[in-house]
Parts: sequence; C-alpha cells; structure tokens
Amino acid sequence: MSDLPDLTGKRVAIIATDHFEESELTTPRNSLEDAGADVRIFAPHGGTLQAMQGDVEQSISVRVDGTLDEFDQDWPDAFVFPGGTVNADHLRVDEQAQRIATKALESGAPVAAICHAPWLLVSAGLVEGKRLTSFPSLAVDVRNAGGEWVDETVVVDGNLITSRNPDDLPAFVGAIADALVA
Repeated sequence: MSDLPDLTGKRVAIIATDHFEESELTTPRNSLEDAGADVRIFAPHGGTLQAMQGDVEQSISVRVDGTLDEFDQDWPDAFVFPGGTVNADHLRVDEQAQRIATKALESGAPVAAICHAPWLLVSAGLVEGKRLTSFPSLAVDVRNAGGEWVDETVVVDGNLITSRNPDDLPAFVGAIADALVA
C-alpha cells in the first residue's frame, strides 16, 4: 500500500480492545504510519492488547498508547475501529467507546470501521440512514438499526468508511488515506 498519499502531520486513533483481528489493526496502522501519519492505539485498559487471527488463534500483542478514559477527542484527524468478533462485542457495550464513536462521527472526521466493528455504531445508534457494509453476519443488525447494509468492498457514506473483512484492507486503507487528504 505504498501508493498512499503523504500523510505527514495527520493523526489517527485506533480504538480497540483485546481479541481484535490482527490484520485489521496492524495493516491500517503500519500503512498509515508508512505514509507519514502519527497513529496511536487507545483501549479501555492500558498495557497491551491481545490480537487474534480468525477469532480463534492468539497471535501478537500490541502496546496501548492510551486509555479511553484519558482519550482526547480533539487529537485525531481520523478514527479506525478494527474488527474481531470479541473485540467488537466488548466495545459495542463500552459506554466510553460509544461516546468516542458518536463524537467522531459528529465531528466530520473520517470514521473507519471494518468487519465486526460496525456493531459499535449499531449499539451507539449511529447507523440510521447510513449506507454501510460489515461482516455479513451484522447485516440484520445494521438493517434493524435503520441502516442500509450492502455487500461491497468499501463503502463511504459522508465521513463513515466501512469494509467487510481482511480481504478488503487495501481498499479500506486507501479510503482512509483519501479521506485524510480530502
């Protein structure tokens, strides 16, 4: 993904917790950093987060840069929410994560959610009237919350960017980068 625009000076917050899907956090982080962005990981707790591959196999751990309680909503230029079933299920009921997602969408900053991460948007009441995609098992949840679920690689609706799964990462990261320089 070296064809990304220069993102020097751009700040990106990744919001995650334990058992995130490894590639859905590391690929955006690494690609955006390689393009010059300052990317930081925020979680409900400090220390490290446990990554998963395919929801069943533990893989790497990543260092947390800050907690959700100390998160400065005005710091990022963009927000990324990786998937992973357990990660998304825990964040969707975390009131602080819901507040961050709500303020992020209201701010007009790019908000990118992949795979199961749109569950947070559903739980926070943020998908009504929005066109988005996700892992297919969330389609009913999205529709029941008033959103239009579509089966596409990447969907951009205003400042909301969504993708379905790790196979969509090149398009997902490209859409994030494009939104940061728009």
